[in-house]
Amino acid sequence: MNRHLLLSLLLALFASSTLSADNLKIEPAFWWSGMKNPELQLMVYGKDIAGYLPSVKYPGVRLKSSVALESPNYLLIYLDVENAKPGRFDITFTKDKKSFNYSYELKARKPNADRIKGFDSSDVLYLIMPDRFANGDPSNDQIPMRTAYKVDRNSPNARHGGDLAGIEQHLDYIEDLGVTAIWLNPVLENDMKGGSYHGYATTDYYRVDPRFGTNEDYVRLIEKTHERGMRVVMDMIFNHCGSDHPWMKDIPSHDWFNNLDNYVQTNHDKEAYFDPYVSDYDKETMLNGWFVPSMPDLNQKNPHVAKYLIQNSIWWIEYCGVDGIRQDTYPYADVDMMRRWCTEVMNEYPEYNIVGEAWMNYTIGSAYWQKGSRLNFGQDTELKSVMDFRLMGIASKAFHAEGGLPMIFEHMCYDYVYPDIYNVLRFLENHDTDRFLPSMPQRVDDLYAFKQGVTFLLTIPGIPQLYYGQELLMNGTKEKGDGYIRLDVPGGWPGDKTSWFEASGRSEVQNDAWNFLRTLLKWRKGNDIIAKGKMKHFMVNQGVYVYERSLDGRSVLIFMNGSDKEVNLPLARYAEVLRGKTSGRDVLTGKTIQLGEELGIGAKGIYVLEL
Repeated sequence: MNRHLLLSLLLALFASSTLSADNLKIEPAFWWSGMKNPELQLMVYGKDIAGYLPSVKYPGVRLKSSVALESPNYLLIYLDVENAKPGRFDITFTKDKKSFNYSYELKARKPNADRIKGFDSSDVLYLIMPDRFANGDPSNDQIPMRTAYKVDRNSPNARHGGDLAGIEQHLDYIEDLGVTAIWLNPVLENDMKGGSYHGYATTDYYRVDPRFGTNEDYVRLIEKTHERGMRVVMDMIFNHCGSDHPWMKDIPSHDWFNNLDNYVQTNHDKEAYFDPYVSDYDKETMLNGWFVPSMPDLNQKNPHVAKYLIQNSIWWIEYCGVDGIRQDTYPYADVDMMRRWCTEVMNEYPEYNIVGEAWMNYTIGSAYWQKGSRLNFGQDTELKSVMDFRLMGIASKAFHAEGGLPMIFEHMCYDYVYPDIYNVLRFLENHDTDRFLPSMPQRVDDLYAFKQGVTFLLTIPGIPQLYYGQELLMNGTKEKGDGYIRLDVPGGWPGDKTSWFEASGRSEVQNDAWNFLRTLLKWRKGNDIIAKGKMKHFMVNQGVYVYERSLDGRSVLIFMNGSDKEVNLPLARYAEVLRGKTSGRDVLTGKTIQLGEELGIGAKGIYVLEL
């Protein structure tokens, strides 16, 4: 890669021999007065801008410092805006007795902007990969970008044209399903060779990818989602950017990235943080190696990089009112910087929530990362929510295999290691994993694994997450590539012959699954027993797993038969949760179920009983 080749954007900025406000770029483009952290970092781009001296004269704004980097085309300005009122002010740039002014704006914050309430255990997240969900605006499919790409729906690894408009046009569908929050895979610009449809190779941290829409489109989508009483979670990536980011074309400073001179591949040894025998070499390779060659590893130990990333996330929260953050590849970034990030975000927005992707194979590894953990040697991460990858890892086998439910019972026993089980994100599949279903069920009777899996997911403590198409029985594995677990939803594109967004376009089996899941989701919504209640479970008996959720004297009792035979289950051993009750209403059918000495449960049957 020729690192001295400037992107067209920078070429345009630097085209004039005389620097002026017209060929200057500042990030962020604006900020707000009244933020709790008074320090504002401005990253200034312009040809030889490092040779200019900045100054500011505006009440309440104080120039703390300016920092020239190794590249002469960057200048970092640090301002204190603690006492500044909303308005515009000039930043004057002076060199050789010549100067020009750049007008910068401090906006007024919206009322109660700091009271954004993050997602919690009352929510169900619905994960969407924007490129693959629906195409609401075909005009932005094939548009001029700096790097070549081609929209090709026949290629699982190419851009397909899904966008924010497509999601907005299907908000009624999402709301009707019964989920309460939407988590979008990254929406920021990925101007990369091939198009980087997945979004994890950012090339502009302040711009929505134009193939998805505009910044304003993103704001409108969030507003429309809020109008329906749902939340939106934003996917962010601090560990790395895309190799076509302007920083890689004109490198700000040598320590802006890790291992810039000689490529080092991360070893993915995430256990290095707590492994008592870890070598320095392995730990260093894990932390500072690149995720892949197209994703340069950012050096968060550099204080300017750290400030840029932290400030960027706060800018997006303030700008569009997004309700939560999912942070990608959490353990790969500098742990001290990530702790600072969590602290600063939560300081600005005390009721917020952040979930970190710490892909650990065992529960104890996941719990290490959660705020308040006693496992991380007194170095609290301040990370509110973590992800239960262990459940995902065993779920398909546990619910598909005969006699697999003891695996689930055992998994739940280890919840004790989490300091806050209600802020653990639970899921059966996501955009990086095999689908929960290896193939499409052909008969309604074949839905037992699907029904037991989603019932379990939606009735245990924590924050459930569904993956788009899960309700439509989308299936498959990563054997042939990630694109095969990220397929388009039929009906989301103009000209599709059938639409799975409509009951008329789905098969009988799909409609049965969709209706089953919708029933559970509608029942769970606003149900504080499930969101906040305690759990008590019993060892699997005769293939049946039984557990209770209870709160304030109210309870829900779940019976799940993992056997392929009907079971007459003696109920005496469950007296402590039955508490003398002789019947319960089955949420799934609406029928009253009698609870005598025995309970008959059909093969692979389920009861969700409100006692």
